[in-house]
Amino acid sequence: MEDFSQKIINEEKVVVRKEQDIEAPLVNALENSLQNPSLQFHIPGHTKGAGLLERFKNVLKNAPLIDNTDEFNNFGTLHPATGPVKRAQELMAEALGARESYFLLNGSSIGNFAIAMSCLKPDDKVIIGRNCHRSVITGLIMTGAKPIWLNPQKHEEWSIWGEISYHQIENAIKQNPETKMVWITSPTYEGVISDIKRISDVCKKYDVLLAVDEAHGALWNFSDKMPTSALHLGADVVVHSMHKTGGSFSQSSILSLSQNSKIRSDVMENNLRLLHTTSPSVMLLASLDAARAYLQSEEGQKNIEKSIKIADYIKSELRQYPKVLVLTEEDGFRLEPSRVYIMIKNLFGRRLENILRTDYKIEIEASTDNGILVLTNIGNKIEEAKILVDAIKEIAARDFSDIPYGEDYKFMPLLNPIIKMSPKEAFYRGFEVVETSKAVGRISLDLIAECPPGIFVLAPGELVTEEHLPYLKNYKTIKVLKES
Repeated sequence: MEDFSQKIINEEKVVVRKEQDIEAPLVNALENSLQNPSLQFHIPGHTKGAGLLERFKNVLKNAPLIDNTDEFNNFGTLHPATGPVKRAQELMAEALGARESYFLLNGSSIGNFAIAMSCLKPDDKVIIGRNCHRSVITGLIMTGAKPIWLNPQKHEEWSIWGEISYHQIENAIKQNPETKMVWITSPTYEGVISDIKRISDVCKKYDVLLAVDEAHGALWNFSDKMPTSALHLGADVVVHSMHKTGGSFSQSSILSLSQNSKIRSDVMENNLRLLHTTSPSVMLLASLDAARAYLQSEEGQKNIEKSIKIADYIKSELRQYPKVLVLTEEDGFRLEPSRVYIMIKNLFGRRLENILRTDYKIEIEASTDNGILVLTNIGNKIEEAKILVDAIKEIAARDFSDIPYGEDYKFMPLLNPIIKMSPKEAFYRGFEVVETSKAVGRISLDLIAECPPGIFVLAPGELVTEEHLPYLKNYKTIKVLKES
């Protein structure tokens, strides 16, 4: 008779033999990604580890051994922040120049939820830029606050939203004197920056809170070559998606209260505790700490400047080439410097994105109706930029004008909403599912947003119109208010 230890060994052998036959689709996808590398001009900003703190990379070699949650091995806790976690958040606040900085483990989305819960109550009015992320709408559903929408400047030829002006903000506050908060996105997904200082001055004049979704400006506090962060221009609260450009791992972000913020720290901490997981990943928390340390290091500083130089190189090269258009500040925009928005005449953005992926193994951040968005990250190299430039030139030289592609499908919703009720009021109503083509004239109960960039097409409580249909081609059905 075999002894007990031998029996365990034999059972383990059986498990090993069968492991390869068990379906694991995500593991398969990861294996395929490693076996078929591509050039990366998209998030996350560490660019396949090229922009990571070396000490952190060494630790990650033992990832299975260090995968843990807080409270173990003297890591400290996230809520309330204690030990190394607390010290890491303090160092982040020092680096950003904030009164308080909080680590977020559901991206900037959870930061937006916490902002809504900390600053708004049911029926409070809040002025919001129409190009906000879908998480802002979720915050409205959670709190019952009512949005007053402001359309940023539209740029149909580029198929992007522009800035929101301080004049728009002041006019909206005058028309709605009970407004509790202004909530805008700057920079926009494509990198357009609003005049936060003047907007802040307006908010202070009328004693209104200012929240800025600065998700795509995570590098700004780490280099004087970057624009000034809203944290230093009068905003009360700011979110930064460190994973997008700052080099932390996907799903990790920062929420910060400015030095003179009128938002109570204990209120924000309490709401984050309600929203966060009770088993926070130490590796995600450490990636935020590592990203901050890297960006403050000599190598990190050089790579921030290099990301700007690479973006400038791409712009200068492509602007000289026929049929290629590149968004620059000469076009009347103030822009985030490590983003490049490119259009090829007579070629749809989605088509260009697919050609780069399939023919050149180049992955870009996103496409709009007319163009593509390229991120030059802290891990990118000039050699990679040259490959991208050559690919764009080759594609521009080919004739795609006779290929119909996506004429009836739009990606970037530049629409004015017809609001019938608040997002929360609609969300909790009874609904029915209808074919999208039959939804015109009905009230949406769906929050529909392609991600990236996460800008929504329809929010709960808004009327579905004919204008929406080109943006809904990927949806066979949607939820609408049940007819009585």
